Amino acid sequence: MRARASVLVTAALMVFPAVTVAQATDAADITREDVQVVLEEMIGRSIDRQLKTVDIGAGNVAVGILHRTSEHDTDGEQRGIIHALVTEVYVILEGGGTLLTGGDILNATEPSAGSDLIGPTFSGDSRNGEIREISEGDIVVIPAGVLHAWTRIPDKVTYLSIRADPHNVLPAGFVNELIR
Repeated sequence: MRARASVLVTAALMVFPAVTVAQATDAADITREDVQVVLEEMIGRSIDRQLKTVDIGAGNVAVGILHRTSEHDTDGEQRGIIHALVTEVYVILEGGGTLLTGGDILNATEPSAGSDLIGPTFSGDSRNGEIREISEGDIVVIPAGVLHAWTRIPDKVTYLSIRADPHNVLPAGFVNELIR
């Protein structure tokens, strides 16, 4: 049995040679206080503020705070945005609403040059997308290339967006000026 395990390990090492991957030198923290300071400053001025973007060696990971009210929903229209290269993970902190994701994309616009928050982005209409209610405590993973939109927000929704950026389109090392 032991000899057989040794042969399997040796075979695996020959098939999967060692790979050296660039690695970040340390962990990055974002405190509850950091999130609160940026959130308080942005309410009424913006719906999205980047907190930090961290180089993780094989791309970047960014964290943003978003706050939307009923003024920021699509009023039921099934039109949303698509981030071409960045995956988002929503962590709902407060409130909620109706979220549309995916479906067949129609009437797509040309991708924009993007922004420091989300990289190249375009919009389009969704047909046959998934519509569901999202509320505090829920987590939603929206892969790059998937249409998404808040179609109804009864009151407000506040959430973190963790943005996986394997293509390095977001600015590594960014730290919001309010939390430096």
